[in-house]
Amino acid sequence: MSLTSTDIARIANLARLELVPAESARMLGIMNSFFDIVEKMRAVDTTGITPLAHPVVTLSDVALRLRDDVVSEPDQRAANQRSAPAVEQGLFLVPKVIE
Repeated sequence: MSLTSTDIARIANLARLELVPAESARMLGIMNSFFDIVEKMRAVDTTGITPLAHPVVTLSDVALRLRDDVVSEPDQRAANQRSAPAVEQGLFLVPKVIE
């Protein structure tokens, strides 16, 4: 995939950016080099390779240092919801914004 200067102008417009021609040309080079890297990664055959949960697990001598999932703070839901205009069953009620 290769972008054109028209694509860069459209992206800049969508992002509400005003690029001078020099910036636009530089951005075109940067974006196209990024897409070149993506195409190289897509070309790698990953058939039969299971995804990793975390890249550190490939290092056998490194153990993930994860803390125990324990409650460390008191429940302050009621105190936090005192200033809310509307609460029902422990949930904040907000106006509907999507039809």
